[in-house]
Amino acid sequence: MTGFPSASDSAPIRARNVRLALGRPPARVDILHGVDLTVDTGETVALLGASGSGKSSLMAVLAGLERPSAGEVRVVGLDFTTLNEDALAVARRGRIGIVLQAFHLLPTMTALENVAVPLELAGEPDAFDRARAELAAVGLAERTGHYPAQLSGGEQQRVAIARALVSRPALLFADEPTGNLDTTTGAAIMDLLFARATSAGTTMLVITHDPALAARCARVVELADGRIVADTPRA
Repeated sequence: MTGFPSASDSAPIRARNVRLALGRPPARVDILHGVDLTVDTGETVALLGASGSGKSSLMAVLAGLERPSAGEVRVVGLDFTTLNEDALAVARRGRIGIVLQAFHLLPTMTALENVAVPLELAGEPDAFDRARAELAAVGLAERTGHYPAQLSGGEQQRVAIARALVSRPALLFADEPTGNLDTTTGAAIMDLLFARATSAGTTMLVITHDPALAARCARVVELADGRIVADTPRA
């Protein structure tokens, strides 16, 4: 018995008793301790916790970037615990978008080329037209031909947001998306991120240590020492 509902259940995330340990005894480190989490379609959820609380590790498991040591993870209708690395990569394509603190743009590609990459990998024929439209939507219509080194930090994060959302994914992870930005730029980026995710109808998880940022989400899930210690809907 898996405890999961049938495949018709539309919740983008259902995790049960997820555990994660790294290394081997005696150097084994337990990171996650029996995490249960369900996220419904269209929710905006903050995973809130201090450094070392396990929030980024939980995101990595839910995004199929890290395999849990135990437990069950169903994401966008697929059982991630049964898929190999190649199958996980295919499962993420077009279904999951990820925005990271460090932008992770390809330095030898223009903004337009960076945004078009996921569409090209998926074999979409209109990759560059869609990438150009998404860049316009994040306010970078005049910067499509610029390389990452020619863009400010805020502009690079806008490109990263466009790349994450250009495929209209069902699920978006944003891991400390303002961590490399000043306060004013970070606030503008979060306004944009929430607006674009809402426009695309995307379920979003924001991983953060900042309670003010977490409070912008409809629900706040707090982690400490690899466990969920609070799960609170916004009043």
